[in-house]
Parts: sequence; C-alpha cells; structure tokens
Amino acid sequence: MKPSRTVRVGSRSSPLALAQTEEVLSLLRARCPDAQFEVVHLSTSGDRKADAVLTSLGRGAFVKDIELALLDGRIDFAVHSAKDVGPEIAAGLQILPVGERQDARDVLVSKSGLPLMSLPAGTRLGTGSPRRKAQIIAMRPDVEVVPIRGNVGTRLEKARGPEYDGVVVAAAGLARLGRLSEATEFLSVERVTPDVGQGTLVAEFRQDDGEMEDMLSSIVLGETSCAFRAERAFLDTIGGGCTSPVAAYGEIDGQRMRVFSMAATPDGGRIVRSLVEGDTNEAADVGRKAASALLEAGASEIVREAD
Repeated sequence: MKPSRTVRVGSRSSPLALAQTEEVLSLLRARCPDAQFEVVHLSTSGDRKADAVLTSLGRGAFVKDIELALLDGRIDFAVHSAKDVGPEIAAGLQILPVGERQDARDVLVSKSGLPLMSLPAGTRLGTGSPRRKAQIIAMRPDVEVVPIRGNVGTRLEKARGPEYDGVVVAAAGLARLGRLSEATEFLSVERVTPDVGQGTLVAEFRQDDGEMEDMLSSIVLGETSCAFRAERAFLDTIGGGCTSPVAAYGEIDGQRMRVFSMAATPDGGRIVRSLVEGDTNEAADVGRKAASALLEAGASEIVREAD
C-alpha cells in the first residue's frame, strides 16, 4: 500500500504531540514502507492561550485549528490524543483510533515520593483537570488541588519547584516521553476514573479521502477500537457539553468488557460511580448503558446543576 502523494501529517509542536505523531508514523511506515510522510507543525487556540484555565477552553481547544487545516487541504491527516477530541467532529471529517492504547490510568508524581493517601495534610497538587481534582478531593479533602498549565515536561518541572508538592498527570503521556519511571503512584481506575479516550491516539482525516482511510484502517487494533467506541458512546449519551467532571474507562477481557464511569461535583463533595459489563461486539451499546446507569444513579442531578 503506497499513497499516491507525500502524506502531510498535522501535529501540535509539543514534545508529547510530536512523540504521538511519530508513534503513529512508525506503524504506518511498517505497513507502507515506500510511503513518504511530512510532519506539519500547527498551533491551536489551546496552545496560544497558555495562561488560560483549561476549563475555560472547553473540549476541542487543541483540535479545532487542526481540523481547519484538514478542511482547507493543508494536511492529509492529523494525530490527536483521543481525550482532546470533543464529541462534535467537524462536518466532512472522521476519526479512527489507531495503534495500541497506552496505560489509561492517572499517576501521581510527588516531590516526597509518598503515595496519595500518605501525603501530609495541606499538600499542594497541581492539575488542570476538573475530573482529577474532584476525584482526588473526594479521597483526600485535606489536600489542596491547584491549577497548573504547560506541557508534561513543564508540569513535571513545576512539581519540583516551590509552588507544588506534586502533580497528577496521565501515565500514557509519561510513557510516550520515556519518563514513566518518575511516577510515584498509579491511581486505580476505580478511584480515579480516566478521561474518555485517555491513552488512545486517533487519526483524523477527510471523509472523502478513501486513500487515507484505507491506510489508517490498517493500524486500527481491535481492543483499542472496542474501548474507544464504548467510551465515545458514553460521552455522546451523557452529553458532550456537560461541564461537570465526568469520566469513563472501557476495560477489555476477551469477549467481555467493563465500563467504569464517574460523575462528580467540581468540589468533589458528591461523586457517583457506575460499573456496567457487556459483550465487546456491542461496545457502543455498553457505553450507552454505562451512561444511562450513571445518570440513574444520581449523575443526572449533578449534570443538571452544572448546566
């Protein structure tokens, strides 16, 4: 399989974004050894508003400008972290989960080397994620969770500085940067449920570009795709515009899957969880059932209050 032209691949310029793009390209080069690829560096509104609080940017802040580059033909496909992709894909585009999902868990990187439950009261942990903040406070209301921005390397550096005693980040990001050894503790999905799509990479391309679809489909893996479909169906059902911290994680075990889900108030004062099991052949349906079960368990009130 050899594309008829040099394939232009859109990527943000952060070290993690470039590592993710290279991960996908290494898979494609193995499948298409004669293909030529060119990485095009793109800036997004999320990058340009480096001082803004992440919650003010909304899901998709790191994607929309790249989608414009796809629509106007500057690039042929783009690589995103799946958790950055909002529920609404721009008209004329589509996404595919590609490659193998990395560890979806969140990790604590603490200056003291202590795990979360052993940290002293008043410890300052940095995260820009309302989902992480709510779940951490639910476990440790005596810990101070404070905003932090910057790429993964910047956050790790800040964790060693005077303003923070540690940070909570995605294991997948550390792994892709070769820095997973810096993690102090892996946080269980039952206590800190990951974001939808965390650890998964997606390729986005134009719907009418059959050549790109054929090429990218060759690196779609079954388990990654199954979990991705379940989690995206959850997000669509729960309401992609929901401003409350919500999360879902699909775990595959042979032909069966479990979907852990969570909704919380931003202050962590109320948290609702659900666990739904089903068949991997019905992944999207399992994701929808997970959302419905969570709403019935009390998440509907949390979501309604946030709106």
